[in-house]
Amino acid sequence: MIKFKKHYTIGIVIGLILVVFDVVYFLKSRWFLTFLIIAINIGWSQFWIDFFKENKRQKEIESRFLQFVRSLVGTVKSGISIPNSIIQIANEDYGPLTPYVKKLRNQIEWGIPIQEALINFGEDTNNPIINRAVSIVLEAERSGGEIGDVLDSVTSSVVNIKKMKEERKASVFSQIVQGYIVFFVFIVIMLVLQLYLFPQIQEVGSLGGLTGIDFAQGIVGEAEEVNLDSTFFSLILIQGFFAGIMIGKFSEGTIKQGVMHSLILMTSAALIITTAKGGI
Repeated sequence: MIKFKKHYTIGIVIGLILVVFDVVYFLKSRWFLTFLIIAINIGWSQFWIDFFKENKRQKEIESRFLQFVRSLVGTVKSGISIPNSIIQIANEDYGPLTPYVKKLRNQIEWGIPIQEALINFGEDTNNPIINRAVSIVLEAERSGGEIGDVLDSVTSSVVNIKKMKEERKASVFSQIVQGYIVFFVFIVIMLVLQLYLFPQIQEVGSLGGLTGIDFAQGIVGEAEEVNLDSTFFSLILIQGFFAGIMIGKFSEGTIKQGVMHSLILMTSAALIITTAKGGI
């Protein structure tokens, strides 16, 4: 989970300055909303950057965890206990996993029980695959199973999980691309309707003597006026939100990734619409 950091304030301050600049210089301009959206995204851009960095780091941690477990299996099968094996292999380089392995070693050297140290190790990495592997090892240790065989099984399980994730991501890549294409085609259709088709229908209606219809601003009659511009804009944002959730769930299997795709789609849609129309 990404926590608030001090350097986030830099992006937030820059974003606020741009918002003030936008209000002062572009308040009544067609570029007001476009510039406002850009300013907001600059304000939280560092959250996005850290989010992508954390995802990349977690994937690297999973890969390095395989290296750690394989090293552990080799020492355990040579007859060394798990605590001593961890102490022995902790000096190797495990990339972003290294600080957690060294902390695990230090806890063992300080006399903390191996079960508690492993639980802390899983919680510190904040990685679901590592937490699952630690739970399996602890359960096997409690039941008196052959720890070497269990570690072999854990290694195979982690490899299979990573392989399944990669295969799923590759298999749905074309669907992800199609989802983005369909969404942007939907935006183009909405813009064509609002900017070209509805004004022409309105013009034809006025030439034919029809009254009470204004497709550009809404539908006026005995009923309450309906603003089609706002309605279409809301529809596009709703479409972007649920399309992003679906794309993220299919590709990564998590709602968190879906929210990321939703933000990308919704932000892109808002920028395109406000730039093309000069407003909502």
